[in-house]
Amino acid sequence: MLCVSGSRGWYASPLPLHSGPRYNSYTMETNSTQQAITVAIGSTNPAKIEAVRWAVEQVWPDAQIQALAVESGVDEMPRSDAEGRRGARQRARVAREQADADYGVGMEGAVHEDESRLYVVNWAAVVHRDGRYGLACGGRFPLPDAMAEEIRDGVELGPLIDRYTDQENTKHKEGAAGYLTQGLVPRVLPFQIAVGLALAPFLRPDLYERGDEACAIW
Repeated sequence: MLCVSGSRGWYASPLPLHSGPRYNSYTMETNSTQQAITVAIGSTNPAKIEAVRWAVEQVWPDAQIQALAVESGVDEMPRSDAEGRRGARQRARVAREQADADYGVGMEGAVHEDESRLYVVNWAAVVHRDGRYGLACGGRFPLPDAMAEEIRDGVELGPLIDRYTDQENTKHKEGAAGYLTQGLVPRVLPFQIAVGLALAPFLRPDLYERGDEACAIW
């Protein structure tokens, strides 16, 4: 079940369900009270909500999911991997605390300069109420030089893609990834990968220690 926090309280999200194989639940941690797992998402962005729902429903089909608008603690357009990671962690922590959920999930898109190329990176963090966490990125891709120059000059990526596409609020839809790949990789997909990888310490708790991180191929 998915709810989104709005001015009129909680309401059901109309986002479509993804189908696919479920993760083998016997390797997962169990809830000793047999109550439904609760997951709080630190965003009301539809693309981010869908990414979390896809991953969570593979692991905990009966989980209760809440989406909350929280502050990231970083700039609107994070400009380094470090800032992107910090924003994802902050969103996850604050959302979990506000909802008093078992898990909190935060996602943050960022740009990062590497060898004179500007890359878009999508970060995700998952935190548990006992303090354990997973942190992962869902890959990175380079921006075209013309776009990169505008970003370096202070333009934010979301409004820039809006201008190129002549649409509004594309960061809630296809995003830069969807636009630059002509829909082959919509914005939700890198976040799905990031969230799934950030769950690794919880899927294989016997192999991870507190604070371990996971990252997709860069």
